[in-house]
Amino acid sequence: MQLRLPSSVSEAQRCLADGAVPVGGATLVWAGWQRDGFPEQAVSLRDLPEANTVGPEELGGAVPLHRVDATVPEVLHRAASGVGTGAVRRAATVGGNIVGSTLRCLLPAALVLDARATVLTADGVYETDLAELLAKRHVLLALRWRTPLASGYRKLESEAGGPPPLVVAAAVHADGDAPGTLRVAVRDGYEVYSQSTPYRPDAEQVLRALAAAEPAALPAPAWDALRREVTDVLARAAA
Repeated sequence: MQLRLPSSVSEAQRCLADGAVPVGGATLVWAGWQRDGFPEQAVSLRDLPEANTVGPEELGGAVPLHRVDATVPEVLHRAASGVGTGAVRRAATVGGNIVGSTLRCLLPAALVLDARATVLTADGVYETDLAELLAKRHVLLALRWRTPLASGYRKLESEAGGPPPLVVAAAVHADGDAPGTLRVAVRDGYEVYSQSTPYRPDAEQVLRALAAAEPAALPAPAWDALRREVTDVLARAAA
């Protein structure tokens, strides 16, 4: 297998046009390749500057999870720091976690940030929403968002070998100079649900609005965790 390491967007496009398979951090694809056979070519974006940014409103798709620090909003920092072991976080990448993983540990955080995705294809680079990113499994160059007033993330304990742990995330976004919208996301098993509602300082009122709008019946532990996280985030946004 030839591993190609482009250092420019145009070079990365040529790799995709030549049929190179995106490798991410290889934490998930390697076992599959050992089982099913290795591709002739793979491509990693680890040398591509556009895919390695870390900032208050931007995160590159090739950034290893251990580099996702407090520069980014709390919800995204805590999501990344809770993935696997230190060894996994040093290898796994943002793009591999969101696009290439069935767990998608960072997806709830990206959803509540209302993040947009800059994606790379053989034909060019463009911005899209997370729904298209996941549906078409594009190569993620970067996530971008607007800084929330407050955000939070909670992962519940789970049994080893069981289903993925329950995750809840929340963020309050500004409308001008005041809080305007609360966004929440829940990962229950392998499914991720998200919802938004106008900001209100009363947590119970907000939770009733979310319950009325949520089409999926979330289990009681999810609502309990969501209640605690929403209450905390609303209090910090008001302060």
